[in-house]
Amino acid sequence: MMEKTTEQKLNNVQCCVIIPTFNNQKTLQKVIDGVLLYTKNIIIVNDGSTDSTSEILKAYPQIEQLHLPENKGKGNALRLGFKHADSLGYHYAITIDSDGQHFPEDIPVFINTLEKAENKNLLLIGARNMNQESVPKKSSFGNKFSNFWFWAETGIKLQDTQSGFRLYPIHHLKHLKFYTSKFEFEIEVIVKAAWDGVTVKNIPINILYDETERVSHFRPLKDFTRISILNTWLVIVTFLCIKPRNIYRRFKKKGIKRFIVEDFLGNQDSPRKKATSIALGIFIGLSPLWGFHTVIVLFLALVLNLNKAIAFAFSNVSIPPFIPFVVLASLYMGNAVLGLDHTYTLTDISMDFEALKHLKTYIIGSISLAVVASLSLGLLSYFLLLLFKNKKVTTANA
Repeated sequence: MMEKTTEQKLNNVQCCVIIPTFNNQKTLQKVIDGVLLYTKNIIIVNDGSTDSTSEILKAYPQIEQLHLPENKGKGNALRLGFKHADSLGYHYAITIDSDGQHFPEDIPVFINTLEKAENKNLLLIGARNMNQESVPKKSSFGNKFSNFWFWAETGIKLQDTQSGFRLYPIHHLKHLKFYTSKFEFEIEVIVKAAWDGVTVKNIPINILYDETERVSHFRPLKDFTRISILNTWLVIVTFLCIKPRNIYRRFKKKGIKRFIVEDFLGNQDSPRKKATSIALGIFIGLSPLWGFHTVIVLFLALVLNLNKAIAFAFSNVSIPPFIPFVVLASLYMGNAVLGLDHTYTLTDISMDFEALKHLKTYIIGSISLAVVASLSLGLLSYFLLLLFKNKKVTTANA
């Protein structure tokens, strides 16, 4: 049986190639001709070029072309390309830069990886060898910087997050909202794709940095500032919304019993790490940092390399039904620390929120309560977990 060609594979999965271009007259024709060896399903987005790009594209009337009257940025060009590809019935799109750094010969690598993948909800990023001599140091640094923030925002470690040679599952992404239009779009799209359950992974590709022909439109100060602002926002959303949502979904899917068995008792973390995670969760949950418990506990669990699921679960000691009791206990703890003898009731707290009238007592009491409870329950859970672990080992050796 004859092996399918790359063109047939691209057609079978309804995949096209999108080439965004802006003032790359030296390399554009070579890139187009290289892609045509593999497919005629090409969409070129001329992002307001002012050089001879328009004249070059006249030689390719058979190719879908979008000509923008003015330059709006690579992100905008890609978003328009995705929208047009979707209107033509394509489900996937491979994007390749027009500056000549990518090799069209790597297109089969993308399509073969997609064809073999069980999960077709897949976004592939070509991983460049950033250690070779021709790669500018600023590009290598920028890539490491981007890789770190992508990991912080998604928990996924990648070798290369800035390569423009990618395969996008545009039929999976079209319901997502994007707000950026410059180079930072390529970060926004992979982060939001990962948040939405798309598998994001690297595949190896070749790279060529020919400074005599390559024209880069990346503006270090402006674009790096844009990227930094975007990453700041994405990190905030990650800790305020995405990580709590993911943990809650896991907890809801598993149920309390399965969560305890798998994430708590069955987890491979040491008793010390689990107990410290419990102590952290209880401390933050009882602290007077209302509204910020989740983001703080997840951030600290990440920084301290603790179990995020356990820390988050125990930080919910102050969920709404328990809040009046937590406040009441904090007020009486504050009384004890400050040597006061005020009397408080649940009715007072519920009706008048007594903590506001005795704010100093409440804050000191809640911090004291958090310290005592976290240390006590942390130590207790450590010994119980250690006992459980030893019993489990003894049973396995019996």
